[in-house]
Amino acid sequence: MTTEERPDRIEHITARLAEERRKYCEEYRQLWRETQRKLNELAGRVNELTIKVSEAEDAITRLAEESRAADKRLQNRIETLVSAIGQYLSALPKPHQGA
Repeated sequence: MTTEERPDRIEHITARLAEERRKYCEEYRQLWRETQRKLNELAGRVNELTIKVSEAEDAITRLAEESRAADKRLQNRIETLVSAIGQYLSALPKPHQGA
């Protein structure tokens, strides 16, 4: 290679390196954009799940309150029934116990 050919060769190598750098920069930008898009999608899904979990917690709380109320009503009915049976039995004539 002659001294006159060296600058041409260096320019060729420099141009190739610059083109590779532009190519890598564009690939990096595309990768970054895709990553950002996926992160945004993921954040949206997490928000949707958070809302669903909150709704499920509300439903569970409501069902628990309804269950406690139903248990209380059942307890009152049982107490009333036991009391009525006790009153009925105490009103029955007592058998005479003879010795």
